[in-house]
Amino acid sequence: MLSLQTFFDSYELAILVKIIVAGIAGGIIGLEREKHGRPAGLRTHLLVAIGAALMMIISESFFLRYGSLDASVSPVRLDPSRVAAQIVTGIGFLGAGVILKQGISVHGLTTAASLWLVAGLGMAFGSGMFVAGGIATTVALFGLVFLKRLEPYIVKAHYLCLTITANRSPDIYPELERIFSEMNLRIYNVGSTFDLENQTTIYRFTLTQHTKRIGRELTSVISDLPGIKKISFE
Repeated sequence: MLSLQTFFDSYELAILVKIIVAGIAGGIIGLEREKHGRPAGLRTHLLVAIGAALMMIISESFFLRYGSLDASVSPVRLDPSRVAAQIVTGIGFLGAGVILKQGISVHGLTTAASLWLVAGLGMAFGSGMFVAGGIATTVALFGLVFLKRLEPYIVKAHYLCLTITANRSPDIYPELERIFSEMNLRIYNVGSTFDLENQTTIYRFTLTQHTKRIGRELTSVISDLPGIKKISFE
């Protein structure tokens, strides 16, 4: 019968500690994502960290069990790094699942990066690198929690997708360029569609170099131009 002292000195206790610590680290990162209403939250991050730790423990157990075999006479070839490589590859599928693209806006990149991070934390704790895992967890929390508070003070350029439908005559493009110039806007991208049946032109602009939301103000100015039929922005 396995005594309590034997358990505390056993490899099983080391496995238990690794999985618990990995779960705690992943759960802490996931809790921050959960508070912000992200699709991958507490449970997802916890499971990713525990799963990565378990895979590292299994990889280590393979080496402990079969590493003593003579490679010259045994068909068994061991490469513990293969499991770690597959964890890094596999986590990409989860990361891709939380990234959403809406127009020119992309959401979920931070959550995808945090999933990738907790997989690394699980690998670190699973391989017994507690100091490295602890430092990485601390730095990650600092980045997620405290650096986010600096965002309101960082001046960022916004992007505006503007779609304008107007009569082909008169051509309003020169007037649009004048308005954009007066409002210090830069045309990042432009496209147009000519509807010969209805004699209309559809302009699609991507504008930047503005530091505040100007969609309503801009559409109000453009709506005064002759021949405007429809304006939409996002």
